[in-house]
Amino acid sequence: MTATTGLTIEGCVIVSAEGNLADADRLMPDALKFPGDQAFFAAALDRADLIVHGRNSFEDQPNSPLRRRLIVTRQVAGLAPDPSNPKAVLWNPAGASFEDACIRAGVSSGTVAIIGGPDVFALFFDRYDTFFLSQAPHARLPGGEPCFPGVPERTPEQILSAHGLCPADRQILDADHDVSVTTWRRG
Repeated sequence: MTATTGLTIEGCVIVSAEGNLADADRLMPDALKFPGDQAFFAAALDRADLIVHGRNSFEDQPNSPLRRRLIVTRQVAGLAPDPSNPKAVLWNPAGASFEDACIRAGVSSGTVAIIGGPDVFALFFDRYDTFFLSQAPHARLPGGEPCFPGVPERTPEQILSAHGLCPADRQILDADHDVSVTTWRRG
């Protein structure tokens, strides 16, 4: 739990063999969609009190409209209501703190789920309590969008490790496709 906010910060992403979370068009292709991972992801979001993502990331699930969220964007100076979603706040980290954004979203305790994209994940590298890294080692997305800044020069695991996270356990989500999730915890 972060000392300054009383919130637990969790990250969640699935990546291809190259460490990409999207294709060259910045869209999540079917090649990264597996029922086991999608169920794991939905459960993580269902237990979250706040979702944080960029304008190109979203979860498109039945419970999506019910979730409070921060949408990271440079289109506002600091904080603004999202005109298309009453449960969302537009947040520019250059103009407002994360703590202020959480207060504006009406969340002062509980779990915050960070779901991307790369620059949004990077905002929280030193604040994650837990990061769920799902991997689809047979999925190929050449020229795709890396999950974190610094990939492919370094692997996602090397980046998480460099920010003080350690692999704690691994779970198979789809045995037929070798899809797994590794839970990384602050060490």
